[in-house]
Amino acid sequence: MTGRVLMLVWTGVSTDTRVLREARSLVDAGWSVHIIGRAVPPDFDAPPGISVSSVGVPPAAQGRSRELSLMERALRWLMLPEHIGRRLAAWQGQALIEAGRHQADVVHAHDFSALPVGAKLAAAWGVPLVYDSHELWSGRPRVGRPTPWRTWRHVRLEARLGDQAEIVLTVGEGVAAALRGRYGWRDIRVVRNTFPRAEPRERPSGKPAGAVYAGRIAPYRELEVIAQASLSTDLPITMIGPTDGQFLVRFNPGRVRIEASRPTDAVDEVLAAAGLALVTHSDRWENHRLAMPNKLFHAVRAGVPVVATDVGELARTVREHDLGELYRPGDADDMVRAIDRVLGRYEELQARVRAAAGSLSWETDERALLDAYLALRVSPAQTGILGRHTHRSKEGS
Repeated sequence: MTGRVLMLVWTGVSTDTRVLREARSLVDAGWSVHIIGRAVPPDFDAPPGISVSSVGVPPAAQGRSRELSLMERALRWLMLPEHIGRRLAAWQGQALIEAGRHQADVVHAHDFSALPVGAKLAAAWGVPLVYDSHELWSGRPRVGRPTPWRTWRHVRLEARLGDQAEIVLTVGEGVAAALRGRYGWRDIRVVRNTFPRAEPRERPSGKPAGAVYAGRIAPYRELEVIAQASLSTDLPITMIGPTDGQFLVRFNPGRVRIEASRPTDAVDEVLAAAGLALVTHSDRWENHRLAMPNKLFHAVRAGVPVVATDVGELARTVREHDLGELYRPGDADDMVRAIDRVLGRYEELQARVRAAAGSLSWETDERALLDAYLALRVSPAQTGILGRHTHRSKEGS
């Protein structure tokens, strides 16, 4: 049974690979999908069968900026939680109004930021709610002053609203186990942030020409460790991705080359040409110990071994499939030793990565997503009334 899906997400959609991949798979299975995002770029052209609305204001501009004074940093630390809270509340209110134009058979709320809106709409329309938890929200990294009272209220709200979801999706077994233990939710389906399989690119030599970190250039990602390690290895290191301006202005990259973000296929080419991926994660936050970064699955898609942080679910997956070598969090010397170990058995690791590509691909996780949707109790009469829409557009709010 198929029908209309309304997705809600507090991101710009255009670079949100999980949201777009799930939407594309649902459309291919016969659903139509409308997404309400936040400050979607005006030139974003949604794939066929997917339409997009944009509400809310964009986040702060990315890129290198001036260094803040001590007083400015203190004020930012103090006020940032309030600023983010106001922006989120404004987006939720606007998304609720915009959703009135897009009544659907299923409401799919991406992350806790969209859950209050999704739960309200699903209850008002009498349709199933899917809660897609991209991370353990209460365990994610925090920037700004601690807000224990707000965190406690969010945990209670997530527990209550998540109970209303017919199905909960999440990104890995670690987060799924935490959600089951914390909230007692039973029907949690794991849909990982994998990528569709690609033909492996042959490299001209049997050894890597460089190492690439492809992800956000921001705090709590062990980027300082990569920079320090770059001074002790002959292997050229590149970082590619969107940047946090305040992080970058204070960041000493060592011998690392920093480049702007680029589309997924272009990153594949850079990874394949370099031959080695750096998949790094802080172990400071609970969510980092439970989640698996997209960078791991991107490396598998590109067919390259990894040097990864020895932390939580990330390390477990690397060990299980022998995708590369691990280093101790915060230890640049150990990262260099891990790079050397990869060089010592590079062809073996390449073969291991290619062997794991089938099970660690979107073709596997797409099946989990579609099986979850097949289990939803969607009203046939409702589906018939609402029909399908498959236009290619971006609708303004």
